[in-house]
This record gives sequence, C-alpha cells and structure tokens, in this order.
Amino acid sequence: MTSPLSEAPSELIPVSEPQLAGNEADYLLDAVRSTWISSSGKYLDRFEAMFAEYVGARHALAVSNGTAALHLALSALKLSPGDEVIVPNLTFIASANVVVHAGLVPVLADSEPDTWNLSVSSVARLISNRTRAIMPVHLYGNPCAMDGLLTLAKESGLIVIEDAAEAVGTRYRGRHVGALGRVGTFSFYGNKTITTGEGGMIVTDDAALAARMKLLKNHGMSPTAKYWFDEIGFNYRMTNLQAAVGCAQLERVDSLVEAKKRNAALYHQLLSPRFVRPRAEAHGTHSYWMFCVVLPDGVSREAFAAGLRARGIDSRPLFHPLSTMPPYRNHRHELSEETRRIALQGINLPSSARLTEEQIARICAAANTLLAT
Repeated sequence: MTSPLSEAPSELIPVSEPQLAGNEADYLLDAVRSTWISSSGKYLDRFEAMFAEYVGARHALAVSNGTAALHLALSALKLSPGDEVIVPNLTFIASANVVVHAGLVPVLADSEPDTWNLSVSSVARLISNRTRAIMPVHLYGNPCAMDGLLTLAKESGLIVIEDAAEAVGTRYRGRHVGALGRVGTFSFYGNKTITTGEGGMIVTDDAALAARMKLLKNHGMSPTAKYWFDEIGFNYRMTNLQAAVGCAQLERVDSLVEAKKRNAALYHQLLSPRFVRPRAEAHGTHSYWMFCVVLPDGVSREAFAAGLRARGIDSRPLFHPLSTMPPYRNHRHELSEETRRIALQGINLPSSARLTEEQIARICAAANTLLAT
C-alpha cells in the first residue's frame, strides 16, 4: 500500500494566498458603483487614516506598490547623487534597486547569524563620509534590533528608512515597525499579510516630508493649482478600488496576524529541531509573514523542495544575497559564510493565514520524513 506522504494530493498547498473573507467584495462593489475608481475616493482617505492609526504614525500615504513607496521616500529626502545608503545584503532586490533608481549608491551590510536581520556592527564598519542613510529591512516579519541601529544613526547623523514591506503586525518594544525611523514603507502585494493586490504605504511623523511625498506621488502637481507642476514627480498613486480592499483587510488585520503566529507556534512544535529557525528579536514581536527554516548541510534544497511538491506542498527559496548577483557584485559589501549558507539552504514553508492545523501537520510530517531519508 502506498504511503499517504508519497501521494500527490489534487490541490497544492501554496506558500501564501490572500484571505479575502471579510468586506472586500462589498467595499469593492461600493467603490465601483460610486464611479470613484481611480486615485480619489472615500476609501483612499479611510485606508490612509486607518493605517496611520494602526502603526502609530501621524501621516500615511497610499501608493501603487511597496517598491514605489521606498523610491518615493528616498526621492523626497533630497539626498545628493552618489550618496550612500546602507541596506542588507540578504533581502529582496527591490531594497537596493530603489537606491540606484534614486541616483544613490547601495552599500550592502551583512546580517546577524541568529536573526538574519541587518547587523549593527557590519553597518558601523561600512559607514563612510558619503553615507547618508540606513535602510533596515524587517526580514520575513522579524523586527531588526532597532535600538542599536537608531543609536548608530543618531551618532553618525544618518537617516533611518525602514523597509517594513514584510512586517505588517511586527512590533519592537511595543511600537509598530515602520514608525520608528524618519520614514517607513509597507507592501500590500498579494502574498503579504494584508493585501490590496498591488499597493504600498509610506508612514512618517514628519509633516513636511509627508507633504513633499504627497506632491511627488502625483506627478509633482501643485495641491492648490490644477495642472501646475512645481517639480518633476511620479505617478505612484493607489486607486480607490485597491484602497477599498485594503480597508476591509485592515478591519481584520489583528486576526490575520494572530493566525500567522498560531501557525508558527505549531510549526515550532511539530518540525524536527534539525531545521534551524531564525531567532525572534528579543525586544520584538515576530509577525511571521513567512515561516522560514534552514536545511542541514548536505541536504539539497532543490531535492527537498521537489519532495514537498510531490506531496502537494509548495515552498520557495530564501532571497539570494545581493552581492552574489550580477547587478551588485561590484558594490561595497560584507557577506559572511554564515549568511551565505542561510541563503543557500534556507526555504520558506507555506505561511498563509488560511492554513489549517491539519495542513500544517501534513507539511511538518512531510518535511520531517524528507529530512530523515
């Protein structure tokens, strides 16, 4: 008789999928019926206000996606061409790409071997007379050690731009990440904890910076004179349709984050201790956007992922270090062998808030069996 673990179920458990079981359809239909379907409408104002309150920031600006949010924030800060921004080497490539698009130079810092987040000591070593900003990324929902980074930034006169694209629901010392530095950004892509399909948000307590970003996201058009442009801007606006979905998502954000935490607790309980997990930041609350493990040395990640897929379970690899890829090989960087190994052997397991306990038990049984073979 064939073992159930070797039979591929008819439906694949995806790495992530949106949870759209609230008022999303009703609000979306309401926006359509109102005919306010572009970059104005009641849901945009509501979404920005709700999000600002949720993260504890004075200002929030909805934009077209998380990458646009980072690029707009950098562009609004009036840095000079050639200025350096320190970003993690282990992150999604958009974190560095926006630095280049803004005419700046990314410098790639190493990660802490236990949390996988930006290393304060590596950042300190890489600061030069051209450094103007630090961009911590709260990787996979695990908060960075912000005390050390904020202290270092203050001592060195640097701006902190938080990339919280993966960190809705993540807190550090009781405060929501993204609202700890000068400016923070979020992503609402379809696989994020809350989603608008595509979309992003910028938060800040700086009223002047918020006003400049609002100007730039709408082509640079004057807020007081239609079709008068004070400077060259971008079309980074979110639509009222997207914001309608976002409002419905925010109404249930606490339950979505709690579901991810419950799933992570079950993973920790059922997975073999041979799977190395990142340590949660001591002073933070991990929101587990993705549940990640590192496979033991000698285990082929490709074969392991194929084994999971044959059992109806999807997965994906961790991000490649930026300095190992063609666009950034010649950039100043630090990359330890430990960080390289994490990237080469790391894998994301299914992490949707929709996962059931039975599905997680099945995933863990399959993963443990594959590791034992």
